[in-house]
Amino acid sequence: MEAIDKGIDCWGIDLHPLACLITSVKTTPLSISIEQNIAKTIGRALVRLQNKDYLIPPIPRLDHWFEKPIQRALTTLIREVNNEPSKEICDVLKVAVSSIIVRVSNQESDTRYAAVKKTVTAEEVFAQFEKAALAINRALIERYARTNGKNAVAKVINQNILNVNPNSLPKNIGLVITSPPYPNAYEYWLYHKYRMYWLGMDPLAVKKDEIGARPNYFKKNHQDERDFESQMGICFDILSKVMIPEGKACFVIGRSIIHGREIDNLALLVRAAKPHGFTVKEIAEREILRTKKSFNPSYGSISREHLIVFSLKKKRRK
Repeated sequence: MEAIDKGIDCWGIDLHPLACLITSVKTTPLSISIEQNIAKTIGRALVRLQNKDYLIPPIPRLDHWFEKPIQRALTTLIREVNNEPSKEICDVLKVAVSSIIVRVSNQESDTRYAAVKKTVTAEEVFAQFEKAALAINRALIERYARTNGKNAVAKVINQNILNVNPNSLPKNIGLVITSPPYPNAYEYWLYHKYRMYWLGMDPLAVKKDEIGARPNYFKKNHQDERDFESQMGICFDILSKVMIPEGKACFVIGRSIIHGREIDNLALLVRAAKPHGFTVKEIAEREILRTKKSFNPSYGSISREHLIVFSLKKKRRK
């Protein structure tokens, strides 16, 4: 978003299909309001609900996480969202649906994967969707007003970074900003899996390839920090092939705890970067707010994380 505001083309790569959807919507400003599309989508969904014209999707443990009236409301709403003929508008409506899934479910919160009893009604599903969609609509219209006349483009690639072919990327990248998943920390697939299920995405495919996901560190023949260092080495190899000389790569990284051992991921990144021509330009430390910490309770004692800036060495003339 910052790059587009400044008229700079940008690329993003992520394994998570929902993260890519949200990013695509946020970086695609709307030139006209879609309030009428929102109202029509809700109206048609309400007619479906009244006529009992719905088929609840076969989502695992749906009754545990969603009350029956909520299931019916979401099913009719998502059916009409998918019927929106404009892909651009459909994607906006999907993001609005995604933003309310946890709120109308029995999941306690985005930061706690536990079921609790809530008093949400089917009517509130539609009301919250309308509120979320209108807020997104306003934000995108405002972005269009700010960026109008600038031709910068954001391209979002839904792919595992470890499998990306450098030849598919531009070769003039000047700045990379990322926060790689810490080993044995937050499981993106788990905390967002019902958002993905409802939108027709496959969270188990994300789980299989997610860097840092906790199951990878507790299964038989589990991974450890050496695997993470190797994965980061692959990332730096890709970056070295697409970045300009003296381009900057900025990483936000915290420490990990694997089987009771505290892992210094900052030192690990430095080791992974060095063979690929990256040197450390600057390191800053910041406090992690208690409300922003990883959801893994074992991280409770870790209160700081680092911002490290690498620079790609100038290539030698042949």
